[in-house]
Amino acid sequence: MCLLVVIMRLMLCCSELGLGHVSRIIPLGKKLREKGHELHFFSGGKAYELLRKEFKNVYPCTPVAWYENAAGIVTSASLINILFPLPVINHEKNKMETKTSTAMETIHRYYDLRRHILKIKPHLIVADGDLHALRMASRWKFPAVYIANLIRPSFGFSAFLNPGERFVERYVKTCLKVIIPDNPPPYTVTECNLGDLDSIGIEEKTEFVGSFLDTTYTQGIAEHVFAPISGPYGTRAKLTQTILPALEELEAKSIVSLGTPGKNIKAKKGNCHIHSWLSTQEREEALKNAKLVIFSGGHRTCFETVKYSKPSICIPTQPEQMGNAAKLQKLNCSISVKNTKELKDAIQKIEKEHQLYTTNIEKLNTFSNKFKGLDRAVEIIENAV
Repeated sequence: MCLLVVIMRLMLCCSELGLGHVSRIIPLGKKLREKGHELHFFSGGKAYELLRKEFKNVYPCTPVAWYENAAGIVTSASLINILFPLPVINHEKNKMETKTSTAMETIHRYYDLRRHILKIKPHLIVADGDLHALRMASRWKFPAVYIANLIRPSFGFSAFLNPGERFVERYVKTCLKVIIPDNPPPYTVTECNLGDLDSIGIEEKTEFVGSFLDTTYTQGIAEHVFAPISGPYGTRAKLTQTILPALEELEAKSIVSLGTPGKNIKAKKGNCHIHSWLSTQEREEALKNAKLVIFSGGHRTCFETVKYSKPSICIPTQPEQMGNAAKLQKLNCSISVKNTKELKDAIQKIEKEHQLYTTNIEKLNTFSNKFKGLDRAVEIIENAV
């Protein structure tokens, strides 16, 4: 019996708004590379740098970003920044810069992508959170698959953005398939960020494949509180200012990763052990042996708490994380807080009801393990065209 293997030329584009998108594209790309497919990757910022370490044929794109300062994402300024450039302090370079308008960033990114598409002539475009790639696919009549955990969010988004959301949804409708890297209902962590798929008009082409992260339970010991901080400077600063005052007062041991790559600084305040950066292995060990995880509510870290069956506290810094935090709280796996006082109260509550929260996250782990999201995504992509 002879099996026909079709080798495809794929264009994989991912958003750099947070590293959740690239954390999915990298393992997906490795799986597709194992199958012998020709791969071309596109992204900007830190995501581009991470892709370059793993693959050949990696191309830079203009990053498109929210307006952020030391307090995190500023919604009002982000709305103004859609059309107008604004001054911003680059804390990593310690100087004042001008952030280009989002509209101009969008135009530049589109042409960055278009510059290559007619040369590559992909059989399929795979876009993870990158709506610019979907627009280009629609414009130049290339088939596309969209990977997303955010389509029509219901938490924290300004009503002024609704027309823009509806405008870009038309490109999602032109996709061959929409892959949701999450559990099917009723245990969809990103439920609040998807909207009514039927009313959007994409329910029939959408599949909940499960997390791309292997959620097979890994047992550890519950010996400390772990707070992994990540994201752009503004996000990290806001989380640090909220988390450290609470953990420094705890008698129990806590570990904090400040998410500052390229540095190896350690400090201790009370029983709080502070690291500027943890390697992937060190981070996994800290997660595995935690009794409680404090994080911002990013989609990937949500499923890391599921993998290790850890109760958590979420401190959302942007709308997508608010939705994830709300669903984990609804499932009684987590508590969502806004400030240091609420964080202290939440720590005490989980300490008193630790078994209840652990039992609920273990149930979510059992359900999540029914799905192999990465393998199913590869099948969808290979059968899309």
